[in-house]
Amino acid sequence: MSYQPYPTGGSYQQYPGGGNQMAQRPPQPQSIRNAVLFMYAGAAISALSVILLLVFSGRIKNAIHKALVKANNKLISQGKTPLTAAQMHSTEVTLIVVIAVVLLIGVALWLWMAWANGRGRGWARIVATVLFALNTIYLLLSVSRATVSIVFVGLGWLCGLGAIIFLWNKNSTAYINSGKF
Repeated sequence: MSYQPYPTGGSYQQYPGGGNQMAQRPPQPQSIRNAVLFMYAGAAISALSVILLLVFSGRIKNAIHKALVKANNKLISQGKTPLTAAQMHSTEVTLIVVIAVVLLIGVALWLWMAWANGRGRGWARIVATVLFALNTIYLLLSVSRATVSIVFVGLGWLCGLGAIIFLWNKNSTAYINSGKF
């Protein structure tokens, strides 16, 4: 009985004469390394955003509270039932937690894309491009609000742009195509 050895990270090629040998992948090009560095920078910016959210959570909760009071006054003027103090507090805390979770997911996505693209996974380049397109839409929506957060969104977008440019470089394409992962 004959069997094929289990592949361990590369692709096998059939050579004349009947032997199978693992194809050697070329060394990682500088363009992939640069893209991964941009992704790590994006992760760092997202992590910094989480830290700043936690540091300034009191101020953010106060801003949310003011917006809720304004919304309550509008409800009262329309003859509708306003939020209770407990509902307002729950809304404030929930919004802070949701924002923190979304930012942490962003950190995880940056790190996942850096890991997968650094290994030359073809699907990862496409996923990174789709995530960059979504980040571009978010940037455009954020510009209208013009808050301090736009600085971090803009910096993250620039990191994404740098990563995408390097990922679609011809050297990166050759490297990714060499592995067919």
